[in-house]
Amino acid sequence: MNSLELRASKVQTDARGASSRVVERVGVHNISLLVALAILIVIFGSLRGDVFFSSRNLLNIGLGITILGVLAMSQTVVIVAGGLDIAVGAIVGLTTVSTAMAIQATGSPAAGIVAGLVLGGLAGLVNGIIITYGRVNAVIATLGTMAIFRGIAFIMSDGQSIAIFSDTFRFIGIGRILGLPLLIWILVLTAIVFHLFLARSIVGRNIYALGGNPVVARFSGININRYRVGIYIMSGVAAGLAGILLAARTGSGQPVSGSQGLELEAITAAVLGGCALQGGKGTIVGALLGVAIIGVLNNGMILTSVPTFYQLLAKGSLLILAVVIAEYHLNRT
Repeated sequence: MNSLELRASKVQTDARGASSRVVERVGVHNISLLVALAILIVIFGSLRGDVFFSSRNLLNIGLGITILGVLAMSQTVVIVAGGLDIAVGAIVGLTTVSTAMAIQATGSPAAGIVAGLVLGGLAGLVNGIIITYGRVNAVIATLGTMAIFRGIAFIMSDGQSIAIFSDTFRFIGIGRILGLPLLIWILVLTAIVFHLFLARSIVGRNIYALGGNPVVARFSGININRYRVGIYIMSGVAAGLAGILLAARTGSGQPVSGSQGLELEAITAAVLGGCALQGGKGTIVGALLGVAIIGVLNNGMILTSVPTFYQLLAKGSLLILAVVIAEYHLNRT
């Protein structure tokens, strides 16, 4: 082999090494999600390219995934810890009502924000106590509290929407900074916080340990009960934040409208992003890619005039497909 062939062989080896490092860093699952996202973009772009690729529609997609993104990231943490929170959609509806009522009563947007976050945290605390100390299965517990929280929201609002007339508060939902909606900036900031918390902090590593093997986590000194309660409080606060953003965007508190079905989409995004329902596996980046896929799918189906009932069919099928794929990868490892 001459020097030219040796040099060519070295270049090929270096290229393969660089590509393998990229795949390892990004993750095979995330790459598959990016491919799926690209396929959806090509499909809907070819069907309605005149509208789909417009700047206005792309911003609509970004706005549409903001609230779901916050919930999907918190749901990822819960699932990584080995839990599940089906009540998040109901908590969102409850916090939109409490936020609107607090602003109406005080005239202060700050009071509304505090009310939403506090009530969301309290709802999460209730879930955490029932699951941890009541030893109730997370699915059953949050299914029950979902109905309770939704009922409380209806009682508080008398089943009616509550208008919000504060321009300062409404700026959160419709304002722009550097040309981008404030809601998108909030999603980006929240994603950075969640990623650093789960991937880089000691608490995040303990959460992975808790979901991966609770017995080993207990023997290693992790206070499992405290962590579980804290995780559901975090989920409630995140749902409270999502409720605040929804109230700011719609300009009202809605006991159901806008929040129903969010729990299904949040779980779908988290599982699609690589979360194992058994716990111990999942990333914020994967969850955001799952959210992007759902956002593009929702937007594309609306642009192509897919009937609402078929949209529900597609979302439910996507969740089942995500779980099947996750179980397949889990059984192979």
